[in-house]
Formats: sequence, C-alpha cells, structure tokens
Amino acid sequence: MSVVQLSVYRPVLAIPAARNALLLGFFIRVPLFAGGIILTLHVVGALHRSYGAAGLLTAAATVALAVSSPWRGRLLDRKGLRRVVVPSLVVQAVCWSVAPWVDYWLLMVLAALAGLFAVPTFSVLRQVLLAAVPEEQRRTGLSLDSVGTEFSFMAGPALGVWAATMWHTSWAIFVFEWLSILAGIVLAVLNPVLRRADVDLDADGISSAAPARSSWFGLPVLAVLAAAAATTVVLAGSDVAIVATLRAMNAQQHIGWVLALWGAGSIVGGLVYGAWHESVPVFWLLGGLAVVTAPVALAATLPMAAVLLFVSGLFCAPTITATVDHLTRLVPERARGEAIGWHGSSMTMGMAIGAPIAGFAIDAGGWQVGFLAVSGIGLLVAVLGGGLMGLRGRRADPTDTTDTSGAERDRFVDRPVAVVAADRLT
Repeated sequence: MSVVQLSVYRPVLAIPAARNALLLGFFIRVPLFAGGIILTLHVVGALHRSYGAAGLLTAAATVALAVSSPWRGRLLDRKGLRRVVVPSLVVQAVCWSVAPWVDYWLLMVLAALAGLFAVPTFSVLRQVLLAAVPEEQRRTGLSLDSVGTEFSFMAGPALGVWAATMWHTSWAIFVFEWLSILAGIVLAVLNPVLRRADVDLDADGISSAAPARSSWFGLPVLAVLAAAAATTVVLAGSDVAIVATLRAMNAQQHIGWVLALWGAGSIVGGLVYGAWHESVPVFWLLGGLAVVTAPVALAATLPMAAVLLFVSGLFCAPTITATVDHLTRLVPERARGEAIGWHGSSMTMGMAIGAPIAGFAIDAGGWQVGFLAVSGIGLLVAVLGGGLMGLRGRRADPTDTTDTSGAERDRFVDRPVAVVAADRLT
C-alpha cells in the first residue's frame, strides 16, 4: 500500500472524537475478548467440567447478548448514553463480583444476566465514530474500527491465557470483567456525542423522535443483516477448522501464531479497504471471503495453510466494515443504535451457528470439509442476497451520501444493496 493511500487516514485520526473512540474501543474490547477464554478455562479447570459444559455456558451468554443488542441499541436511540450505560454497569458490577466464586449453574445464570444487560459498547463506539467523521470518510473510519477490533482480538485471548496461568481463574475473571466495567465507567463519564449536530435533539441531547421500526426495517436491511451473519458463520467455522487442521498436521503448538497471521491478513485487508477510492458491495465482499476461504482445504503442509489463511484474512475486516457501512446508510440516523444492535445480534448468531456447523462437518469428513462447509454457506448467501437485491427496485449506488431523511430516505431504502455492474464496483 502506498503512502498516498495511507494518507487518507490522517484526516480521520486528526478528529479528536474519532481518535478517542478508536482508542477507547481498543481498551474496552481487550478485556471482553480475554473474558471469554478465561471463562472456558475456569469451567474446565477450576470447576472440573467438560468442554461441552464450557461451550454451553458460552452459548447461554451469547444468546443473551444477541437478544439484548437491539433492545439496548433502541434504548440508546430513545434514552441517551448515560441512562442506558449506568444501569448496565450496576448489573455488571453485581454479576461479576459474585460469578467468579460460585458453582457452574449459578455462574451460567449470572453470565446470561450480564449478557442481557451488557453495555452496548460496539454500538456506542460506532455511533460516536459515525457522528464524528464526515460522510465521505465514513468507510475509512469504520475500517479503522475493524482494524482496532482485530488488534483487540489478537491481544485479548493472549492476555486472558496469561492471566489464567499466573492467577487462579476466579481472580482472572474478576480482574478482567472489572476492567471492562471500569472502561464502561469511563465511557459514561466522557458521554461522547452519538448524533451529528444536524439531527433534531431535545434539551438533554436525546433524539426527539426515534422513527418506528417498520419505517426502515425492510428487505434491504434484512439482506445486510443476513450478510453480517453469514460473514461470522465463515469466520467462526474457520476458527474451528484451523484448530482441527493443525491438530491433523500434528502442529497444535503453532495454533497461536497461525491465528495471529490470519488476523494480520484481516488488518492488512481492512487498511487497504479503508484507503480504497470507493466502496465495494457487501455481497461481493462476502462472496470474496467465501471464495478465498475454501482453498485452505487444499493445504497439504503448515506453511501452505498459513499462507492461504493470511489470504483469506484479507477479506475479513473489509466484509464486516461493509456490512456496518451499508446498514447505517439504509436507516435514519435516529434509529442507528437499534440498527447497529441488530447487526451485532446477527454477527453473534452467525458465530453461534458457524462453529457447530464446522464441527459437524469436520466430524463427518475431516478438517477440509469444515472450510468447505462454511465457505459454501457464505457463497450461497452472497449469491442469493446479491441476486435478490439486484432484482429489487431501480439500480442505484448504495453508498450515495444524499440526505436520507423523510421522503428521500424512504426512496433510498428501496434501492438495492448490491448493484451488479461489470464496469464498476460500487
């Protein structure tokens, strides 16, 4: 990537609100990603349960989080940041002060309750970023957010494993969950702006009239949500298949750096996409992710698998960025919190579905089938979604920055998400 291309990030990073959101996002997400691995180690080690029991605990927390995301996002639209975050922090503090010291079943209840009242950090930080950057820099800002998330994902589990080996897992859970709570407190104290100045707000800085869900939640939005879910089906399934691949190659000791290399590919792809001169349709990127993931099944050696995984990672962050970018252009700004909440739920459910699909496929036909199964699902959704939206309404640019309020927004929602054109990627 040239210096000229990287220079597009300077105006975004020069905006204090955007820079603070990106930095805060990293520190909020690291303990979140660390907490998941520590909980698994705690259930298996300290509580002497099976990996299946650890998976069931993760599933309960995941379902609770998926249920809560749209609800918490809608409250953000209607109540404002502090009135949503502060009660969440109280519930989180109670749950994670008790959960590390209880038995398995009570731990599951507390983890699920904490998931229901999770601080909607992804929704908040993306809204802050979208409000801070100009329309023409939206994709660049969201790409930086995706890259930051990748760095958090690479750092969090490593720190979690380190903490679980240095301390008792109960203390490790307590420390990292409270780090997450403290980050939420910082977020509430800073109370960043979630809306642009040109959006109608009341005296308390809260949206005066959040639109009805029926006015924006239509087929285009559902299509983007399906693409987001399919993306994490591919990614979560690949995660399982990578472990199976290295076990089959008797190279389990290399799992850490191989996953890091996969993440590095995503970081490179995210930076390139953010610096690209125009947007790429969601379903083209999803199809690309599926197409470059499938060849990992052909890897015969560890070096070949590592190279193919790096290539497949190039499409991870861009696809996630595109789903957020397109979704936020399809909904009115005053409904953005709920829409991003639905996006988070879609990705969460995709992860919950992708891992077992890959697992069953691996059990039936080997690690190669794991990659092929989730890639096939991603490609199917890309083809069906792109084709369906290409048939809907007149063809137009889904990244049009025309004001999407009122009648103009209603016309915009009817446009196709993906415009299939041989001479242009839109």
